[in-house]
Amino acid sequence: MINISNLHKNFGKVVVLRGIDLEIKKGGIFAILGPNGSGKTTLIKSILGMVIPDSGKIAVNNHSVLKEWSYRDNINYLPQIADFPNNLSVKELIKMIKNLRGKTASDSELIEILGLKPFLDKKLGNLSGGTRQKVNLVLCFMFDSELLILDEPTTGLDPVSLIQLKKIIRQEKKIGKTIIITTHIMSFVEEMADEIVFLLDGNIYFKGTIEQLQIKTEQKNLEHAIANILTLENA
Repeated sequence: MINISNLHKNFGKVVVLRGIDLEIKKGGIFAILGPNGSGKTTLIKSILGMVIPDSGKIAVNNHSVLKEWSYRDNINYLPQIADFPNNLSVKELIKMIKNLRGKTASDSELIEILGLKPFLDKKLGNLSGGTRQKVNLVLCFMFDSELLILDEPTTGLDPVSLIQLKKIIRQEKKIGKTIIITTHIMSFVEEMADEIVFLLDGNIYFKGTIEQLQIKTEQKNLEHAIANILTLENA
């Protein structure tokens, strides 16, 4: 579904992506992991067209995304920070996003599942971080798109909401969606991801299943497996 070849990106003198080659197949849950500054966000934003690479190619469904925008209509994006206009109510924001995208939206069930009904008329500026994240999730999942990109989706969620999020993601996978996730929560990755890629200093150090990483590093625990990669690199 996504093919990336020889992707380079610098910000001034800082090298962020160093010739990334990556293929993400259609269907399933794909986790992009790595420490802060590894290039995860830049890679995601390059796929979304929010960052223009210095060189290299990105194709979605065999079509180059360079200087294109229409392909994004088939992507749902969950940003890491739920930065909304504080003066709007939850209901007003949902309506605005529906009008902006112009796609059929299914928000009622999501609002029910995530317990947002009592907050629909409240101003976004008065909501807690966890509730704002629930709004963020509704805005992401209410449209039917074949690719979902979720940047730290668990941020601020209570245990009940986290369980509901997992159910939503699994349902999207069940109907054939491709879901890309970035997160620092390894337990979430172990439970949800079909495949992972580990980025470090703008390079891909591993791509494959969790089981393959555990075998490669001789570590049964995912956190220990990741720590093993970092230890070897630092050595």
